[in-house]
Amino acid sequence: MLNICGCLVHTMPEMTAQVISAIGATQGGEVHAHEDGRIVVTVEDTPDMRASDQIMEMHQIPGVLTITLTYHHFEELDGEPAAASTTKHQ
Repeated sequence: MLNICGCLVHTMPEMTAQVISAIGATQGGEVHAHEDGRIVVTVEDTPDMRASDQIMEMHQIPGVLTITLTYHHFEELDGEPAAASTTKHQ
């Protein structure tokens, strides 16, 4: 399954470089742009951790003030079995 989250990370401006480094060092995290203490990030599921758990861990990076989820996309990849439906048909 492909699971991608886009986030806006607000940081203490003087700590932005350290936050970018910490996010870039995580598997599944990628920094796309930054300006004035705001960082645009995508986070993907990895074999070891879901994107949502990675976002929760990013809250613990020194200098991070807030993280806002701005985009979420998930889909089955070719060759993967479809998730079981919980909808009952009558």
